[in-house]
Amino acid sequence: MKSLINIVIVAISLVLVSACSSVYDKHIQWQTVQPEHFPVISGIGHAPISLQKSTNKTQRMLMAIKASKIAAYVELAEQVYGQQVNSKTTMADMLIENQALAASVQGLIRGAKVVKSYPVGDTYTTELRLDFKDVYEIYLASVNRKEIKAVQYF
Repeated sequence: MKSLINIVIVAISLVLVSACSSVYDKHIQWQTVQPEHFPVISGIGHAPISLQKSTNKTQRMLMAIKASKIAAYVELAEQVYGQQVNSKTTMADMLIENQALAASVQGLIRGAKVVKSYPVGDTYTTELRLDFKDVYEIYLASVNRKEIKAVQYF
């Protein structure tokens, strides 16, 4: 009877040891995965020239150019990351006393290209284009994102 118990214990031990060894003795090969479709989005920013805070006409133009480019980047960020909207309403005696609304955008845009930058009357306009194929290539250059290609057990 004791020998039967010893044989069962040894058999269970061998099964447990062999099951654990396959978890720790393996080699995984990785491969990168390319998306099937790369969208292209655009953003347009506008900035008034005469309202820029400078007495010099050339400096106002340069400030408007920069402001319109930043506004175009904000529009791209809104499309890529979305816009967070916060609202607060205060009521008293079932009447609205105060209403506040705030919107914000936060994100990082890489790979956008200026398509056009031009004045229209007293406004400066900048058009940007963001090709997600370029974003993907920038991403691959900076991060090694991979998926399992093959697993070999020893």
